[in-house]
Amino acid sequence: MELTFNFLLTLNFFNPNHQTCFLFTLLAAFLLIIFYVKLSRRRLQLPPGPHGVPLLGNLPFLDPELHTYFTKLGKKYGSIVKLQLGRKICIIVNSPSVAHEVLKVHDITFANRDVPQAGRVATYGGFDITWTPYGPEWRMLRKVCAIKMLSNASLDTVYELRRREVRNTVAQLYPRAGSVVNVGEQGFLTVFNVITSMLWGGSTLEGNQKEAVAAEFRKMVSDMTELVAKPNISDFFPCLAGLDLQGIEKQMLKLVTKLDSIFDKMIDERLRKADEEENRDKNDFLQFLLKVKDESDSKTPLTMVQLKALLMDMVIGGTDTSSNTIEFAMAEIMKNPKVAEKAMEELTVVVGKQSIVEESHIQSLPYLKAVMKETLRLHPILPLLAPHCPSQTTIISNYTIPKVSRVFVNVWAIQRDPNHWENPLEFDPERFLNGKFDIYGSDFRYFPFGSGRRNCAGISMAERMVMYLLATLLHSFDWKLKEGKKIEIEEKFGIVLKMKKPLVLIPTPRLSNPTLYR
Repeated sequence: MELTFNFLLTLNFFNPNHQTCFLFTLLAAFLLIIFYVKLSRRRLQLPPGPHGVPLLGNLPFLDPELHTYFTKLGKKYGSIVKLQLGRKICIIVNSPSVAHEVLKVHDITFANRDVPQAGRVATYGGFDITWTPYGPEWRMLRKVCAIKMLSNASLDTVYELRRREVRNTVAQLYPRAGSVVNVGEQGFLTVFNVITSMLWGGSTLEGNQKEAVAAEFRKMVSDMTELVAKPNISDFFPCLAGLDLQGIEKQMLKLVTKLDSIFDKMIDERLRKADEEENRDKNDFLQFLLKVKDESDSKTPLTMVQLKALLMDMVIGGTDTSSNTIEFAMAEIMKNPKVAEKAMEELTVVVGKQSIVEESHIQSLPYLKAVMKETLRLHPILPLLAPHCPSQTTIISNYTIPKVSRVFVNVWAIQRDPNHWENPLEFDPERFLNGKFDIYGSDFRYFPFGSGRRNCAGISMAERMVMYLLATLLHSFDWKLKEGKKIEIEEKFGIVLKMKKPLVLIPTPRLSNPTLYR
């Protein structure tokens, strides 16, 4: 107190003129502080978005078709939009420039995921490559998947497994000539058999029994992806998560338990036979994962939970995604006769009518690859990708993106943006010829598998499977609609996009040599 008094005396504070000067200085400083705070708030403001209601925010107004709903919001509010969903702030990215900021400029900040409760249950607590937080464990899982398990070199070693299942599909379709075929179901059956063969050598089931098991799996996978995409009170009000008010986690756990029992059976069988010569020589992914688990680095070991979570990723992420893409591609080809004609002409020139399609032909089919790319542009199989989550509050396009908000990148809207695509709603594979655009996320006008360090680990596998099966179906058969039917390409939203109405076509063998169908 005495020091303060002496200080004021030094300033001659009690002089009236000095008092007035001091008060003006104090007022000016106060006004500067207010101005700075307001300026900071203006500079750090949240993105624009629709007004909500107390407590619930924008939840009551969500449209189930989220990809089109988010696109409409983007047209109204701009390239970056904010929604308040209960206690959760949701950010929607609708333009290439903003996507570039999120996935390239601030890649590390947005490298985490906002894990939905249903996704957490589906992957043993979020221990898979999709939901694991960015860090040493994720890098280990990524290395196992992208470098050792799903690299081109690794995929080459299991080509015969893929070839066997694709040829089985051709053999099964041959006697069904003239009958209707559900393209999506057939595609799923083939991809499912390929995936399970690559994982653990497939099953000993045959014919109708095998189809029945695949149909059951398809229903399970479809239900699981729908549960992950379904708005969940537990996600928007974390304090209520333990109550599971909508029963979503209970439904998911029931489905996961079925798959988990299959995984346990295959793992136990493999471990029991670990010393047998035949088992040691197996070249499937389960054998590889068990070996990695036993030889893992002690700092970041591959645990049994993570191993099963990776199996779950392969079964869920590798089946519906590829088969739905094939179904969309076939639908677009049937709807566009000129596209069908060019694709068939290319296949005839490259493969011929006295031979069958092999994976080695894929690199010589640029037009068909353009068909696949255009299919993924119009119908990206993950229309909103997997939700990102910033590890710290970040400025994007002059707006504040709060830490732990849920960030959706609306790749569906970006790839249909008329500012970046000529005639964006037209199916035109020509736009992808001459090496334009790749599928690896290097151009933020086109990145169907995401971009940055959290892009899809199975891009090479997806490309091979879609191209190989699509080329085989088109080369081996002519396809037509049932009389009186029209092609309807309507989408049904989910974390995995699908056709609202199944594509049903009639195949006719187009190769004269019947031995090519064995």
